Formats: sequence, C-alpha cells, structure tokens
Amino acid sequence: MNDAPATPVGRALSSSELVTVMSHFHRAEIARMAGWRDRIDRTSNWAITVVAAMLSVSLSTASAHHGVLLFAMLLVLLLLWIEARRYRFFDVYRARVRQFERHYFAQIFSPQPDFASDWLLVVGESLRAPKFLVSQRVALARRLRRNYIHLMLILLLAWILKLSTPSLLDQHAPVGFVGTLREAVAAAALGPVPGGAIVALVTVLYAGLLAAAFLMSGDDGELSFGDVHV
Repeated sequence: MNDAPATPVGRALSSSELVTVMSHFHRAEIARMAGWRDRIDRTSNWAITVVAAMLSVSLSTASAHHGVLLFAMLLVLLLLWIEARRYRFFDVYRARVRQFERHYFAQIFSPQPDFASDWLLVVGESLRAPKFLVSQRVALARRLRRNYIHLMLILLLAWILKLSTPSLLDQHAPVGFVGTLREAVAAAALGPVPGGAIVALVTVLYAGLLAAAFLMSGDDGELSFGDVHV
C-alpha cells in the first residue's frame, strides 16, 4: 500500500471561479431540497386524503363499522413513518442551503466579523461523508407536531362521535347520544376483542403521540435560528 500523504487534486480556484462554483452548487442544493420537500408534501396530501375518505365512509352511513376509523389511524401512522424518513433526507439538503444563506449570502448583505469562518469545511465534510442530521425519532416528533397530530385528533373525535351516537351504529336506533359511558365502551368492541381493550389501546396510542409531539425536544440544530421553518 502507498502510505504517502494525500495531496489535493486539481488547482486552486480563482475568486471568480469560486463564486461561479458556489452559485451553481447553491442552486443544485436548492433543487434537491425542493425535490424532497415535494415528496414530503405528497405524503401529507395522502394522509389528508385518507382522513377525508375514511370520515366520509364511516360517518355517512350506519352500516360502516367503527373499525374503519381505527384502520385510518394505522394508515396515517404508516404515512407519518414514511414522511419522517423523507424528512431526514430533506433536512440534510436544507441544512446545506442554510449554511450558504447564513454564512455566505448574509455576510455579503450584512457582514459580521469572524462569523463562522470554517463553514465551508462543514459543507465539504457533508459532501465527503453525507450523514443524517436528525434521528428517526426527532423526525417523527417534528412531522407529528407540524401536521399529523391534528389529523390523528380529527380521527379520534370522529371515532368518539361514532361510538357515542347510536344512529351512526344502527340505522334503526333513535337520533341522540348513548346514555352511559359503559354503552359507548361496549360499542368499541372489535370482533372477539372487548371494547374496554380497544379503548385502552387507543388511549395508550394517543398518550404516546401527545408525549412524542410536545414533550420530546426536536427543535435543535438549524431550527434554533429564526422562526421561519419548513
């Protein structure tokens, strides 16, 4: 093996060439960031479509089982997991774009002395060995807090309405709400699984979602700068 020290390849760029390279690279990173942002929006749109479709099916007729809403919850959670993975890729390219905005363009428009002079080394290392900047857990918390907690709460309210309204469970039942909480819990039965177990599972699920959305810290890194975030 050759143990000789590595030497830089190519030649040093002139100032005009460096400006050209940085401008093209910045444009390319914006394009990649926008591409992943579009993928995130598509997943969110799928989730909204699923919620709207399941609400229409379950609340429009008494013959629709309340399990349709439980199935919708699972689908939305699956889409949340997919979107969190896409968000991790998006965050890598967003961070590079923000490096240019904060340390290059901002210095041109509003110079500050000795402001992160080694930022190009950070960008270079990111190109040499790309790594995710956030974990799957943090990505899940961010996307849940941004969009998905609202969709899940809508499904929960619809499920409660379905169980507490006899006319939505049986077309021959009178219009109104159930008389006792025990009747609503009993109506939550799913096949051989009793209603109490289903209610307990849904309660644990939503307690975990609320804890993940509002109790776990996920606003570190680039989100610490400014108030405008994706």
